[in-house]
Amino acid sequence: MQLKKLVIAIFAVPLLAIAAQNEQDPSAAMRALDWHVGPRTEQVVGKATLKTPDAETLFLDDSNSEKFLKITGNLPEPGNNIIFSKSGGWWADFSFNPSGFVKDDDKIDADDLLSKLKSSDGPANEERNRLGLPPLYTEGWYVPPHYDPQTKRLEWGTKLNSQGQISVNYTVRLLGRTGVMSATLVSSPETLDKDVVSFKQALQSFEFNAGERYSEFREGDHVAEYGLAALVVGGAAAVATKKGFWAVIGGFLAAAWKLVAAGVFAAFAGIKALFRKKQA
Repeated sequence: MQLKKLVIAIFAVPLLAIAAQNEQDPSAAMRALDWHVGPRTEQVVGKATLKTPDAETLFLDDSNSEKFLKITGNLPEPGNNIIFSKSGGWWADFSFNPSGFVKDDDKIDADDLLSKLKSSDGPANEERNRLGLPPLYTEGWYVPPHYDPQTKRLEWGTKLNSQGQISVNYTVRLLGRTGVMSATLVSSPETLDKDVVSFKQALQSFEFNAGERYSEFREGDHVAEYGLAALVVGGAAAVATKKGFWAVIGGFLAAAWKLVAAGVFAAFAGIKALFRKKQA
């Protein structure tokens, strides 16, 4: 997806608020989704594969992922895939930005990037307000951004504040030949450290399809106009900001969204029980 910034917010959302947004019982809507039960190999946004390891790990295709986002109080958008851990209670969203080959040789200034993230809160919250969603503010780093040149993965975690409630997000950007895959974890702050470990274990089976791998870059391939640092603050949107195209940024923010977790579905009377009912 072009000009897309993906930020995860993990905080409790009242059940009635979610129900009002979806005009149906959210637990029933969740059970009605076409969940793929592992173990099986899944196509991720048509660019990669991911092997779900067991029956505790579920997967949603594009159309069902869009419904999932709506049920959980997020802005629904096509071009996403969701994986869900029944045992861990966490879920993650995958999306792809066809920005081109991102060079990974620039330095990352965590303080400067945090300042840029905070400056984007205002315009983004105007859009959230228009959609009836509560404001969300960046507080600081939970894990400063860092890059592994061997795995071609950029990772970071941020603390966020929504109506006085502190939450944490964790984002992984996986570099490919034609763009960047975003994998964003939604978890409870109390279990985040454990869930990050579980999430990374699931990512071990992630692999770009043949022709999409970073190592397969060829002379003449499209190269992105930005590097690693810009990926933290929105990729192509950061380039538009530097060039002064605020109209482009406005369009970007209208499409950009922050994901929310409904208390990791605590309001749904227990996620394990929810899926047992579907399988019964």
